[in-house]
Amino acid sequence: MCELMGMSANVPTDICFSFSGLMQRGGRTGPHCDGWGVAFYEGGGLRCFHDPQPCHSSAIAQLIESYPIKSENVICHIRQANVGRVSLANTHPFSRELWGQYWTFAHNGQMHAFIPQAGPFQPVGSTDSEAIFCDLLNRLRAEFEQRPPLEQLMDYITRACALYARQGVCNLLISNGEWLFTLCTSKLAWITRRAPFGPAQLSDVELSVDFKEHTTPNDVVTVIATAPLTRNESWHTYAPGEWRLWQGGETLLQGIVIQCDGEAARLIPGG
Repeated sequence: MCELMGMSANVPTDICFSFSGLMQRGGRTGPHCDGWGVAFYEGGGLRCFHDPQPCHSSAIAQLIESYPIKSENVICHIRQANVGRVSLANTHPFSRELWGQYWTFAHNGQMHAFIPQAGPFQPVGSTDSEAIFCDLLNRLRAEFEQRPPLEQLMDYITRACALYARQGVCNLLISNGEWLFTLCTSKLAWITRRAPFGPAQLSDVELSVDFKEHTTPNDVVTVIATAPLTRNESWHTYAPGEWRLWQGGETLLQGIVIQCDGEAARLIPGG
């Protein structure tokens, strides 16, 4: 399957260090060689890069690795194709406009013969992942004429995710530029870096950084990844069904999606 990486920070931050490790898994230290993409939010704007070539040898990836694009919310994906051929149209993250905001989505897992709910959002490519994204947006647009309060929105999104989780593996990242929503049904980890900052060493390439040289005492940066990217830091592992909503590097809301027998699903809110 694919690998995910996301970042939530309270100040505009680049992902050069973490991306340097992730890109190695795109065909060198890992089998995820069927394309990659990354989305950076900058205010109300969205800067996206996609390439159907292996990430570890992509000239575009080398630009991202070396050019410090700063953002508070980032979604990144390296692909190992299961559903849909290798093509630019099938490369995550996917993006659409909803309620005057750019929404982006990346998925790790596999859904079998998933058909999105009818509506104005339709897949361009042939992946089950894009079908899930379009289904969620169609459900949201049908349910709410305008953007609802955050807790009401998250309640609806997590209930939809409970239905997706019943149909296959569904690890995913979603953002509208204000927050980063994460769901784990099989494998996801996170680390929050804050003062006092220290050194970090990547697991997939010989590269280290001392974050205290690049941060202020008030910075808070959380990185989410399918598997830990560093070997000298303590990462936290998501529980199966766990979701977290990140904003400014902190967990704003969290809970557990519970799969139930029958058609219904229920949500147990977190702390």
